[in-house]
Amino acid sequence: MRTGLPLTADDLALTRFAVSPMWEVVAACRALAADPVPVPHRRWAAQVRPRLAAAGLDRGWLAELVPPHGHLPDFLNPVPDRPVTDLAAELAAIRATGPALLRHDLDCLHADRADRADRADRADRADRGNRDGRDGRGGRSGPRLRALEREPEQALRRITAEIEAFWQLALAPYWSRIGAVLEADVLRRARRAAERGSAAVLGELHGTVRWADGTLHLSERHCAVTRIPTGAGLLLVPSVFAWPRLLTRTVSPDPPQLCYPALGAATVWEHRPAPRAEALAPVLGRTRTRLLAELDVPASTTELAARCGITAPAASQHLTALRTAGLVSSHRAGRFVLYARTAVADGWLAALP
Repeated sequence: MRTGLPLTADDLALTRFAVSPMWEVVAACRALAADPVPVPHRRWAAQVRPRLAAAGLDRGWLAELVPPHGHLPDFLNPVPDRPVTDLAAELAAIRATGPALLRHDLDCLHADRADRADRADRADRADRGNRDGRDGRGGRSGPRLRALEREPEQALRRITAEIEAFWQLALAPYWSRIGAVLEADVLRRARRAAERGSAAVLGELHGTVRWADGTLHLSERHCAVTRIPTGAGLLLVPSVFAWPRLLTRTVSPDPPQLCYPALGAATVWEHRPAPRAEALAPVLGRTRTRLLAELDVPASTTELAARCGITAPAASQHLTALRTAGLVSSHRAGRFVLYARTAVADGWLAALP
């Protein structure tokens, strides 16, 4: 699909960047739903899939709302209101979704399901099954989409509760690294805009994006961009999980959003050998130093205790002290508590000889 997004001088003047936790949630769900998972994200997926499955999140609302291909519900990506958006603010905006946007998204999701069902039927007519699970528009609608139609306010509360659980298990333990890459991307592109202008930045966002004659040209099958009223501007959202795609959102009267792969996104998941942390032992103690070194990958108290050869209560006590000092963070979702190194601790370890 080839689409063009004409930009006026006002649009360029109002172009801005934003870091959005919800775009990462949606893009991460799409990456997990892909078969196979995109190469840069496989190490992360291998770590989080067992947690999500144990919490039942591999078959919940997000699994139904975010398919591996096709329409991404626009209501899941409200317009960020600041350069680095807070997840709680985005969840509040989702809970306040208006009926018109919700109806549009449901229609698109039903149409996608109908299209996939029709293609499956044509591929194997003998395996149609019965039509009891089809909705009035010819698509197979799951129970959660039907609940979203019948009781939208209650369903939206359940969706945001599940997003919070997904965030704690799949993204929050890694956010120190993810956020650093996203913010670095914004700084690099802002410097580029200062040196060469906004048009140069727009033309370098993605291989499917081309800037020419006052129009931003998008040539990718899954992108569907329609023009909205002049002067709405343009919102550019870097993402670790969008790779290799460019994702879009256009909802009048909001500015169009382009979610593009951040520079250096693949480096988030690179294996980092355990640092030579002995120099910290006289300051932190040998056990706490070992715990920090082991947290290259977020882990539970039980996992860390086994790796370090100590009891779980002892590991919990040391982790509490490290958290109080701002060197580790804890992330709870149900019965899961995961610990991760903070940016401060990463900086300490990176500075060691």
